[in-house]
Amino acid sequence: MLGANSRYRLPCCGKCMCIIHECPSSPNMHIFSNLGLLHIMNVHVPPTWPPVSGAGFWHRGAQQTMGTPMAHFGVVVGLMMILVFLVFLSSIHKVEEGHLAVYYRGGALLGGPGDPGYHIMFPFITYFRSVQTTLQTDEVKNVPCGTSGGVMIYFDRIEVVNMLTPSAVYDVVRNYTADYDKTLIFNKIHHELNQFCSSHTLQEVYIELFDQIDENLKLSLQMELNVMAPGLTIQAVRVTKPKIPEAIRRNFELMESEKTKLLIAEQRQKVVEKEAETERKKAVIEAEKVAQVAKIQYRQKVMEKETEKFISEIEDSAYLAREKAKADAEYYTAQKSADANKLKLTPQYLELIKYQAVSANNKIYFGSNIPTMFFDSSSRSRIEGKSA
Repeated sequence: MLGANSRYRLPCCGKCMCIIHECPSSPNMHIFSNLGLLHIMNVHVPPTWPPVSGAGFWHRGAQQTMGTPMAHFGVVVGLMMILVFLVFLSSIHKVEEGHLAVYYRGGALLGGPGDPGYHIMFPFITYFRSVQTTLQTDEVKNVPCGTSGGVMIYFDRIEVVNMLTPSAVYDVVRNYTADYDKTLIFNKIHHELNQFCSSHTLQEVYIELFDQIDENLKLSLQMELNVMAPGLTIQAVRVTKPKIPEAIRRNFELMESEKTKLLIAEQRQKVVEKEAETERKKAVIEAEKVAQVAKIQYRQKVMEKETEKFISEIEDSAYLAREKAKADAEYYTAQKSADANKLKLTPQYLELIKYQAVSANNKIYFGSNIPTMFFDSSSRSRIEGKSA
C-alpha cells in the first residue's frame, strides 16, 4: 500500500526489513516501514539518487553508500540540543514586582533573596518561592468561637491586611517558612479570637463590644509580631458579623426591634418636647418683644414728660426772671420816686405845690365855712350836729 503511493522506494540500511518511501505530498517527508511499524522523519533525499520505478529495490552496493552513522549522530545531537534547551528554559524564572524570591537547594534555604526580574538557577536541584512585600490581605474563614456563656458562634470571614518589609523577608522565611502567614496570622487569629470570646458574653461579643473586636485583634497581633517577626506589620483587621444559633438570633432581632420601637418613642417624645420648648420660647420671645416695646414706649413717654417738664421749668424760670426783673424795676422806680419825693418835701416845694393846685381850680371860695364845702350832706349834718 505504501509502495503504491510512493514515487521513490529506498532501502534503509540493508541490515533490517526497513524500507524508505517518499511521501508524494512532501518530498522531504519519508515513511520508514519495518515489520508493519510506521516511523515518520524528515530525511533529505540526495537529488543524485535515481528513482526506482515499480516495486524494485536498489542494488545492495548502492544501499551501502548511504551515510547511516552520520544520520544517527545528527539525531543524537538534535536530541541533546533539545534537552539542553529544555534544561536552560527550566532554569530561567521571573520574579514579579512587589515580590522577592527565596531559594532552596536540597530543602535548605540559600543566601539572600532575589529581586524582581529574571534570574537563573540550577534546574531540578534548586527551586524558589515568591514572597510578597507589598500590602496583602489574608482571609481567615469560618473561625469558631465559644463565649463565656457556652454559646458557640462562628465568624464567617476575618480579613487581615499586612505587609512584610523586604529587609525582614529572609529572617521571617528562615524562621517560619515561606508560608509564614499560616503560623503568624492564621493561627494567631484563632487563638486571640477565642481568648476574647471566652472572656465575654454573647451580648458583648455580638452587640456591645463587636465594634472593638477588629482593633483588639490588630493590637494583640502586632504585639506578638513585634517579638516573633519584626518587620511584619498589621495594617488593618476586618471582622464580619458572627453567625449565632437561629433561636438566639431571633431573640436578638426581637430585642433590636423593641429597642428600635423604644428609640422611636423616645425620639417622638423628644420631638414633642422640642416642639413645646419651641412654642414656649416663641411665647417668651413674643412676651419679651411686647415688654420691650412697652418699655420703649414708657421710656419714650417719660422722656417726653421730662422734656415737657424741662421746657416748663425753663419757661417758668424765664417768666420768674421777667417778673422779678419787672418787680425789681418797679421797686427801684418806686424807691427812687420816694427818694425823690423825700427830697421834694420841703416847705418851699409844698408851698409851690399848693399854689399850683389853687391856681388850677376854676372856682375859688372865700369865707369862714370854706372847710365844709368839700363834704357831702351826711357829713355836713354830722359836722353841723357837732357844732350845735
